[in-house]
Amino acid sequence: MAYISFQPSDFFSPKIYTGTGAEQAITGVGFQPDTTWIKDRESSEDHHLIDSVRGATDFIIPNTTGGENTNAQDLKSFDSDGFTVGTAVEVNKNTSDFISWNWKAGTTSGLSGGTITPTGYSINTTSGFGIYEYTGTNTNATIAHGLGVAPKLVIVKRLTSGASWLVQHDGLTSAAYVLKLDTNGAESSDSANFNGTAPTSTVFSLGTSNNTNKTGIVHMAYVFAEIKGYSKFGSYIGNGNNNGAVVYTGFRPAFVMLKESIGGNAGGWITYDNKRPTSYNVNQDYLQANDLAAEVNASTYAIDFNSNGFKIRASNGVINGSSTSYVYLAFAEFPLVSSNSKAGTAR
Repeated sequence: MAYISFQPSDFFSPKIYTGTGAEQAITGVGFQPDTTWIKDRESSEDHHLIDSVRGATDFIIPNTTGGENTNAQDLKSFDSDGFTVGTAVEVNKNTSDFISWNWKAGTTSGLSGGTITPTGYSINTTSGFGIYEYTGTNTNATIAHGLGVAPKLVIVKRLTSGASWLVQHDGLTSAAYVLKLDTNGAESSDSANFNGTAPTSTVFSLGTSNNTNKTGIVHMAYVFAEIKGYSKFGSYIGNGNNNGAVVYTGFRPAFVMLKESIGGNAGGWITYDNKRPTSYNVNQDYLQANDLAAEVNASTYAIDFNSNGFKIRASNGVINGSSTSYVYLAFAEFPLVSSNSKAGTAR
C-alpha cells in the first residue's frame, strides 16, 4: 500500500488557545505557518485569515465581502512554532477560547509560466498547497501554481471590498460552477470567475469576473492539490437519516469542512476539527466559515472522525439532506498507514 512519507502535522495543525487581552505567543503548532485562520469560539467575532505572502499584520475576513485590513495588534508575527497575537479582540479577547487552523507552504522562488505572474507566492509541493498574490487584468488568464499535480480546490478573494470569496471545487457539477465561501448559497454556474476551466498540472485559470480578476486590483488565491494520506477534496450524497454517508479519505481527519452544493437547505460551511471537542466521537462542535457566530455544540450536526475518513451521524439537511449533494475538504491527523507502517485508529 502506498503511504505518505511525512506526518500531516508537519503541514497542517489546528491549535486552540485562550485569549489574554495582552500580546502573547501561541506555541505548539509544530511549524512556522504560512496561513493562519483564527476564530473566537465563544463570541460573535469575525474569522481572521492571515498569510505570510501579504504579511502578518494584514488580515482578510472569510465570512464577509470586505477588503483587506491592517492592524498591528492582530496577528503580529509568524513564529518558528506558531505565531504571536496582539491585543485585538478578534484574535485575543481576554478569557475567550480560540481555534486556529494553520497551514505550512514555504517556497518563494522558482515559479514560472502562466499569463499572469504573481507578485508574491509561497508554495509547498509536498503538501500540495500554494498561496498566490496577483494583480487582475480582466482578461482570460492563467497562473502557474508550481504544485506539480492538478489542484482540486481554488479559493480566490479580491483584496478590495464588495467581492465574495469564489470557490472552485472538484466536487461541483463542472469547472464552470462555483460556491462562495462567505455565503450559504448553493453552487451556481458562472464561468467568468475561472474561465470555466479546471486547473491543470501546471496552471489554474481566471476569467473576466471582477471577483477574481479585476483590472489593476490585487487578489489572493489559496490553491490545494490532493495528497494521498494528507488531504482530500470530494463530494457525497445525503440520505436524510442519522445513519448517514461514510466518506473515505484514507486518513483520520484533523479537519473537515462540509458544504451543501446542490439543494434547498441554505447550508453554511460547517467546520469541524480534532481539537475542539471535549470527548471522542461523536464530533458535534462546529463553526461556520461564512458566519461570525460562536461555536455550537449540537447533536443535529454530529459526525464521526474515523481512522479512514468520516461518517455523517445526523439527518439535518445542512449536512445530510435526502438526495442532496455536498462537497467537503479534509486534512489529516494521521494517515491510514504512515511512513512508520503504523495504522491510524478512530478517535
